[in-house]
Amino acid sequence: MPFDRLADLRLFQDASQLGSFSAAGRKHGLSPAAASACIQRMEAALNARLFQRTTRRLRLTEAGETYLAYCRQALELLEEGEHRLQQAQQELSGVIRLSAPSDLGRNRLLDCLDRFGAEHPAVHFSLSLSDTPADLIGDDIDLAIRYGQPADSSLVARQLAASRRVVCAAPSLLEKLGQPSHPQDLAGLPTLTLTTGHGPMNEWRYRDKGEIRSLRLERVRQSNDGEVLRRWAVQGHGFAYKSRLDIADDLAAGRLTTVLDDYFIEPAPLHLLYPGHRLQPARIRRLIDFLLDQFAA
Repeated sequence: MPFDRLADLRLFQDASQLGSFSAAGRKHGLSPAAASACIQRMEAALNARLFQRTTRRLRLTEAGETYLAYCRQALELLEEGEHRLQQAQQELSGVIRLSAPSDLGRNRLLDCLDRFGAEHPAVHFSLSLSDTPADLIGDDIDLAIRYGQPADSSLVARQLAASRRVVCAAPSLLEKLGQPSHPQDLAGLPTLTLTTGHGPMNEWRYRDKGEIRSLRLERVRQSNDGEVLRRWAVQGHGFAYKSRLDIADDLAAGRLTTVLDDYFIEPAPLHLLYPGHRLQPARIRRLIDFLLDQFAA
């Protein structure tokens, strides 16, 4: 049944209870003529007379009595469904499906989800960690965390944190090989690169004298897991190109240091993404606000 007929059903039910088209019409903000026209439209669609009309009274026909019984059941079920949906929107329960980069997911997001879960024990998580961007629609993902500017304009992007990409290495590696003075020096040095479904990311872009240039790397270790690259970098296996946010703890602890900061200045803001056309349940809206607060702290 089209949703534009729900008002007619409610009008029919009220007219049968009040015994008057005029009274039922007033309840729904309709004139007597408009209320009568609604009932006539229903009768024409059903090919049945629902009311016996006289100058003094309005009475249901046998067909009207039969239809009223089903009408009441339908409206009660619809009202119950609306109530259940409203309740579900307010209660924090159910599953939230998330996708995030592997290193950020393990080193930052897990703690956030643990804190949120402790406050809302009826909320459960399905977490996918991958450095290959997820298809939010195709993979049925509620929320995704990604670096950079989203290419899909159908997604809502909320910035969690500002960041940029940096080249980093362990102090032990720098002591052994020396500090590179120009990005081209990295071409002959051991480097650590991420590989995705689109292939290895072994071309690093940098700015030199106002121009964007690229550096193709040959001596590389590759992994599809950003956390593996971070660990290799800490262990001194090569230079890595990472978001500064991912290695903030390592920089603070002295396990890694950045190099060539004047050349590698690519911004890498961290965004929280979700489909723009969906009505978000309360649990997802609350988690969005929670993550925005956590990353702003």
